[in-house]
Amino acid sequence: MKGDFLAKVIAVANQKGGVGKTTTSVNLAACLGAIGKRTLLVDIDPQGNATSGVAIDKRGVAKSTYNLLVDGDKVETCLVETQYKNLHILPSSLDLAAAELEIADLPHREARLKNAILPIKYNYDYIIIDCPPSLGLITANALTVADTILVPIQCEYYALEGLSQLMNTVRRVKRQYNDSLEIEGVLLTMYDGRLNLTQQVVDEVKKFFPRKVFKTVIPRGVRLSEAPSFGMPVIYYDKSCKGSVAYTELAKEIVSKER
Repeated sequence: MKGDFLAKVIAVANQKGGVGKTTTSVNLAACLGAIGKRTLLVDIDPQGNATSGVAIDKRGVAKSTYNLLVDGDKVETCLVETQYKNLHILPSSLDLAAAELEIADLPHREARLKNAILPIKYNYDYIIIDCPPSLGLITANALTVADTILVPIQCEYYALEGLSQLMNTVRRVKRQYNDSLEIEGVLLTMYDGRLNLTQQVVDEVKKFFPRKVFKTVIPRGVRLSEAPSFGMPVIYYDKSCKGSVAYTELAKEIVSKER
């Protein structure tokens, strides 16, 4: 089914591990699907946690984002429909770990993901890309195809560490490959309002990114950490928990900006 508009492509990126990047990619994509938006989740992290997070066995996929990036396979041959509403995935596989080296010498190496996804951009409202925790060539591919970048930041010491590096990468990609790349927003994750430290981090992040911090914050939550081991986005695991409510709010906040 084709829409009249091209999908909005959002890359979820932060080279720091453990900030809630995959949690955000999976749950934002699932919540956009649940509120009626046709959504594609693209897993370009070799760990493949976004793939298993929507109950797809990464060892069992016939074709993955590796085949898109390295072999130039057609995107339709790699698409997998998940069991969740309005949600498809381009799964990752373990082979992806070698992709960085394998595409290094290929022509238009930063645009391989962009060229692969282009034919299906009319089929979706949103495309969410889960990037690897590094600033290499695979992340550059995501930023080259993305309209915006969403940066998850956890509320703890060293939250802003490495962010200037990430912003330098964004500026470089913007200058060389994608002049329309913008920041979608900064998402505060693992939020605990009772801690003084949390408030300090929030203030610091707002200084670093004026007017770019989402109103929605993602709280720490047991259900949020349990859901992936069942291959379920949190909204399908426990619809009423704080994590589900927060990611649904985030999806609505992103959609409301489009209007």
